Amino acid sequence: MKIRVATYNIHKGVSAIRSQPRVHALKQAIGLFAADVVFLQEVQGRHDRNAAQYGEEHHGHKHWPQTAQHEFFAGEELHAAYGMNAIYDHGHHGNALLSAYPIAQSRNHDVSDHAYEQRGILHCEIDTPKGTVHCYVVHLGLFSGGRGRQTAALIEAVKASAPNGEPVIIAGDFNDWRDALGDQLRQALGVVEVFEQIGDTSTLSELVRTLGRRNKAGGSTAARTFPAALPFFRLDRIYVRGFQVDNAEVMHGSLWARLSDHAPIVAELKLV
Repeated sequence: MKIRVATYNIHKGVSAIRSQPRVHALKQAIGLFAADVVFLQEVQGRHDRNAAQYGEEHHGHKHWPQTAQHEFFAGEELHAAYGMNAIYDHGHHGNALLSAYPIAQSRNHDVSDHAYEQRGILHCEIDTPKGTVHCYVVHLGLFSGGRGRQTAALIEAVKASAPNGEPVIIAGDFNDWRDALGDQLRQALGVVEVFEQIGDTSTLSELVRTLGRRNKAGGSTAARTFPAALPFFRLDRIYVRGFQVDNAEVMHGSLWARLSDHAPIVAELKLV
């Protein structure tokens, strides 16, 4: 069975420059993924100020929907789950999962490392025709020490909720621009990052890729996704277990640069 997945930090539904609303354009862009499962970060569950400023009709169009962003993106066609992380007087935001498959259950793990940076891991179990797939939407912190502790919490959460080698997809904004966390995840969970495993899963090819990764300048095969206008930093990842990776790509171009400060990643997976 094939599953097409995407991960995207949507910058709370506003442009990176001048914070102009982009929610309707984002919904159309997410549709371009043609993905079965979409992992979203910085999703605005509520924002009273933007709702008041941009929620009025303008040329027959409301720039800020009345519903939460994940519900608006899902519409009537997709299932959605939301994990609220950052809460403030005028609203809140967090991670979300959109799925063409039913979401059997979801749980949000608070992995905030300090009071000024609220972070979470949203775990969803999706019911596919081939069984349950565990999806974890991740947005780690800006500081190295905190990311290390949050990665340990992620490993603990995956081991507790998918302990018997079940299929796993972990995707999101890791803020791990030095790729300091990848080996830890690989060793503890048996996952692989999608750009490491495109097209060929033989032991020999995996050995060649592993050696190449260790000897490669910069030490990472992960995609450059930030800033979207001219991607340089490798912040976003998709890790999988129990899947063959048939294809993976970063969505580049002026469209994506207008929508968010991160470029999205889309991957084609085959359940093995």
